Amino acid sequence: KLERKSDIEWSRYADLTPSDLGELVGVPKMGRTLHKLVHQFPKLELSALIQPITRSMLRVELTLLPDFQYDVKVHGYVQLFHILVEDANGENILYHDMFSLKSSEAEDEHSVVFTVAIMDPLPPSYFIRVTSDRWLHSESVLPVSFNALILPPKFPPPTELLDLQPLPPTALGEPALVKLFDGVSEFNPIQTQTFHELFKTDRNTLVCAASGSGKTICAEFAILRMLVTDPSGKCVYVAPRTEIAEGVFADWNGRFGSILKAGQVVLLTGETAPDLRLLAEAKIVICTAKQWDALSRRWRQRKAVQAVSLFVVDDLHFLGGDAGPVMEVIISRMRYISSQKLQRGRDSAQLRIVGLSAPLANGREVGEWMGVSLKSLFNFSPKVRPLPIEIYFQSFDQSSFSGRLMAMGKPVYNAIMRHSARKPALVFVPSRRQAQLTAIDLMTYRESLDDGSFLGDGVGVHDVAILAEKLKEPALQQVVNAGVAFVHSGMVDADLERIMQLYRDGVVQVLVCPSDLCWKVQERAHMVIIMGTETYDGRERRYVDYPITDLIHMIGKASRQDQDSSGTCAIFCHTPKKEQLKKLLYDPLPIESHLDHYLHDNFNSEIVTKTIGSMQDGVDYVTWTFLYRRLAKNPNYYNLQGTSNVHLSEHLSEMVETVLGDLEESKCCQMTDDGDVTPLNLGMIAAYYYIQYTTIELVASSVTAKTKIRGVMEILSAASEFASLPIRHGEEKALRVLARSLTHKLPQSAQFHDSNTKALVLLQCHFSRMALSADLRNDQRTIIGESVPLIQAIVDVISSNGWLKPALAAMELSQMVVQGLWNKDHVLKQIPHFTKDIIDRCDAYEGEEPIESVFDILTLDDDVRNDLLRLIGRRGRLLQQLSQRRRFL
Repeated sequence: KLERKSDIEWSRYADLTPSDLGELVGVPKMGRTLHKLVHQFPKLELSALIQPITRSMLRVELTLLPDFQYDVKVHGYVQLFHILVEDANGENILYHDMFSLKSSEAEDEHSVVFTVAIMDPLPPSYFIRVTSDRWLHSESVLPVSFNALILPPKFPPPTELLDLQPLPPTALGEPALVKLFDGVSEFNPIQTQTFHELFKTDRNTLVCAASGSGKTICAEFAILRMLVTDPSGKCVYVAPRTEIAEGVFADWNGRFGSILKAGQVVLLTGETAPDLRLLAEAKIVICTAKQWDALSRRWRQRKAVQAVSLFVVDDLHFLGGDAGPVMEVIISRMRYISSQKLQRGRDSAQLRIVGLSAPLANGREVGEWMGVSLKSLFNFSPKVRPLPIEIYFQSFDQSSFSGRLMAMGKPVYNAIMRHSARKPALVFVPSRRQAQLTAIDLMTYRESLDDGSFLGDGVGVHDVAILAEKLKEPALQQVVNAGVAFVHSGMVDADLERIMQLYRDGVVQVLVCPSDLCWKVQERAHMVIIMGTETYDGRERRYVDYPITDLIHMIGKASRQDQDSSGTCAIFCHTPKKEQLKKLLYDPLPIESHLDHYLHDNFNSEIVTKTIGSMQDGVDYVTWTFLYRRLAKNPNYYNLQGTSNVHLSEHLSEMVETVLGDLEESKCCQMTDDGDVTPLNLGMIAAYYYIQYTTIELVASSVTAKTKIRGVMEILSAASEFASLPIRHGEEKALRVLARSLTHKLPQSAQFHDSNTKALVLLQCHFSRMALSADLRNDQRTIIGESVPLIQAIVDVISSNGWLKPALAAMELSQMVVQGLWNKDHVLKQIPHFTKDIIDRCDAYEGEEPIESVFDILTLDDDVRNDLLRLIGRRGRLLQQLSQRRRFL
């Protein structure tokens, strides 16, 4: 009867009341039943955020909110929907993907991010259509109008690679400097073209070239220039990731250490006091962006920061990623310090800034922001490489993630056999589990075809078997015998080093590596295979794309400069992603600022150091950033509706006012009616300990005079710093199992896909010394490292209120974190390797004085002590562990 009511559109039925529906069919009693059934009909509410990336690419963030009553009996456990983007006429489908709605997430808001091509000429609109896979008329349409769309301008052409005679290292002049490049017969074309600007001048320089082009040597030219011309000069090298900084330090400490005094090439630790000492004494300082941000915030009071004469920033293309806001702030700060030095004149040493990056579409703007002239800007095309790399794409249509990976197994083997049969190959996979599965698959395929193994030429099977026996993991032992190996973040250090050495020596030819280790693994290969470009994000409960920075880095590993004439890279991806990936990898990378989402903490630190004292100072601060330059160039990306001065000034004023208002609301600063800003106690604590303003606000609002250790622990685990902890596939189940045996039960509101819940579970596991998987152990290490400064901040907040008991509870929690035990545990558990048997024996000891503390162990005679600790002898590690105890005592 409802179907026959053709005068009413189907979408209108959801707005009718039960009585209306009953009258419509002429059976009033059926009204409620019909109302329930109509509201079980799948319907999604759509909204979209549109951001132009380039003149030909549009980023779409589509939000889907289920607007129906999900019933497993009616809908099953999963409902499938098709996401389609159509042109204005509905004739062409510009994008298609599948979206699955699970019964467990039927009330949550979902987000899907994708890119679509912008047609030329610009059409009036696109239509986003979401259609059910099984239900007729279940369709939602969202029109996207382009009437107010402002596209960014065309990007300038890249720098042309000149046909120059390659320079030999002797061009450096000094024999000691030439010796640094032993084994390098000549510099590559990119290094040759940039040599004069970097080694013969003191101008700010930006070098943008493809990964694997030897940009680090370009930075070395500038460092050598500083060492030769400025005896008192100091260089700071900043990398966005710890793994990059550690790799550069390992290289430079050996090479530059030969021409500098001991301790003049240093890697910062992240601890302020020791880092300031290292900075004052060293010539070359290597650190991460966060470490330099923490040190340079108070640059006016720190002479060592002002003494820096060369500032090198690596991997500037990270500006568009997670580390971008911090990098943007420190570069803007160093530019400001440079301008202050220029104003002082000849008396003070000038500051030179050198940037290294992958090819950037808007490299000229980045250069202008860094104070680089056009003559000193080298922004090469991604196709310009010292060693050419052939990139192959192979797409897979399977909609399920696991199905796609299974379908990729045989093609990965075929690609290795076709392009890299007797040469080393690196395979990047989405997860640790997949690394093991892929390694076993490759071994199985090779053995099933009776085609030998992946062992290197001249390698004896018996010799490899002896090496494999030393490895801890059974699966690893098995695959290494076939010339295949895999690594993961939870691997024992000894195993990891052995595998890397086997790969370097050519014993194993294929190394399978999870994507999150791509920065830690320094090895290169003839062929790189990227097996899938997505990984699971448990926080969002969906698969997310690899960061483009990671993909660029992986591709760059297919270049063995001294051994190959070319490299090969095969990218296996989901079909809808193929065109987007081609666009991003073949063309220079467009980067945008994300500082507007992270201004609060930077403003707070500048308010504390008196750099920002009013709203106008805040606006002036923003004008030094890359964000300010991009606002006028790509206004729609930043939710700006025009490019005039009025639009810009209004947007900046509103942004600064909002940020300062949020800081005032969280009691980090105070604003007067005239717009003057002064720091408050909470803001000072947040800036001193380098923690987020949201965390300090949470602490201040949660701590009371009656808070105990359990309360402090819950407050600590709720810190915003832990929000970035990864939730891997299947980890929710593992955390749920661990939570059953915790000393303190979790709050009722705890969700196991929440990173803060994970932090609370792993903290309690640390105190109880519970056995964890390798991945969880790594996460636990991160949590423990970040907990100490957070607890110190909590103590300061409590002390400001004059509460003694909660302050003592927080201090006790700090001791628990350091010692890895509960405050009620036996005191002797603090000593490394003390087991329950040893502690029981110490308790039962009937000497003159009972053993009640660590110091009582010291007073015992050697014979008595050895007798109490005799259990260790049976383990065969008596001497080693006893010496460790004595050092501890």
